[in-house]
Amino acid sequence: MLSLEEAQSRAQDLVSAARRAGADAADAIYACNASTTVAVRLGALEDVERSEGEEIGLRVFIGQRSASIAASDMNPATLGTLVDRCIAMAREAPEDPYAGLAPQDRLLRGTLPALDLADPSDPEPALLRERALVVEEAARAISGVTNSEGGGASNGRSQVALATSHGFAGAYAGTSHSTWASVLAGSGADMQRDHASHSVRHLDDLEDPAAIGARAGERAVARLNPAKVESGVLPILFDPRIGSSVLGHLIGGMVGPAIARRSSFLLDSLGETLFDSAITIIDDPLRPRGMRSRPFDGEGLPVARRALIDKGVLTGWLMDSASARQLGLEPTGHASRGGSGAPGAGVTNVHMEPGSAAPTELMADIKRGIYVTELIGMGVNGVTGDYSRGAAGFLIEDGAITGPVSEITIASNLKDMFRALVPANDLVFRYGMNVPTIRIDGMTVAGG
Repeated sequence: MLSLEEAQSRAQDLVSAARRAGADAADAIYACNASTTVAVRLGALEDVERSEGEEIGLRVFIGQRSASIAASDMNPATLGTLVDRCIAMAREAPEDPYAGLAPQDRLLRGTLPALDLADPSDPEPALLRERALVVEEAARAISGVTNSEGGGASNGRSQVALATSHGFAGAYAGTSHSTWASVLAGSGADMQRDHASHSVRHLDDLEDPAAIGARAGERAVARLNPAKVESGVLPILFDPRIGSSVLGHLIGGMVGPAIARRSSFLLDSLGETLFDSAITIIDDPLRPRGMRSRPFDGEGLPVARRALIDKGVLTGWLMDSASARQLGLEPTGHASRGGSGAPGAGVTNVHMEPGSAAPTELMADIKRGIYVTELIGMGVNGVTGDYSRGAAGFLIEDGAITGPVSEITIASNLKDMFRALVPANDLVFRYGMNVPTIRIDGMTVAGG
């Protein structure tokens, strides 16, 4: 794998070549990654996989026309052809008054923030195999588990470099370490499946594999013999591992491109109180060791911690430069960039601040409700906010979780869900997007 300096140089060299070939402006993004994965099943080694890859993406501008192209072949002759082809494409592209590089006066200057994203440790495959065996064995040891889909462990390392023709150049590296298991309980038509996993930047932050495995097994067994539920309007509690999807729908309605296209259910909600005043939702790209942390955005702009929802109020849109120009606003450091195509907009480490009540207190007054642990399908309309998804979980009766339920549908409208949302106090930073247990009253439940 290239050093950070070499990765940055590769992006800068491609931008320089594009300018020499006639581009008015250009940017390039280079990414490389390497990972090792070891998987076991039923106590036997099933797969050892090593993957390495690299890609470079170039975007050029000829006046108000632009084009982008990507390649995974770093041969100089191939890259030369890439430049020529991209410029030829740009000359034939339609004019776009909003396209262009980020404002030069807003580019990140100076030293990049130190985020501790790269772990120097690099476990040997034998250590990954041992972790995979431990996690699966712990899952299979749970009484009631009858089969396994396997356990695994992996580690990876990646580097990203971005260069623009108007003065930005930066690169950073990150690592990941993961452990997971997926097992089945019961038999025949009554068989149930569940899983558990953990991913971190640094190996010393990784949860004990035996604990991950035991949780996978316990989850699968707990789902056995699900009951049917009568349809009705009920309070719903979302488990933290799936509750973050509610925030995902919020963010999908906040991105600048959706607002510019007028295709968001939040279109007229800027500055409005969407949630209870006790609720604050944070996007923090600078969290040390965060799974989605980054020192700059996809256009070379600085990033900063920001409240997306501040005491219930929608604070603003998440914008790349093109959507900001279209809306007459300023970019917010939320540009996201792949190898090809123009930048979009997105978030990094997002979390909902915890509430004051424990999950048991949150459900104490529920006569009958559902604790949801799995969501199925994508029945959410981003334009109207209408929400309807398949779900499974557990029945709540007289303030306590009882037996499992499955084959239900939960429905509402996202704005109604936001207004009714109450968070518990059990926030844990475990994923890229984190929420505590959340309660939403007044959802329509359709039984199977």
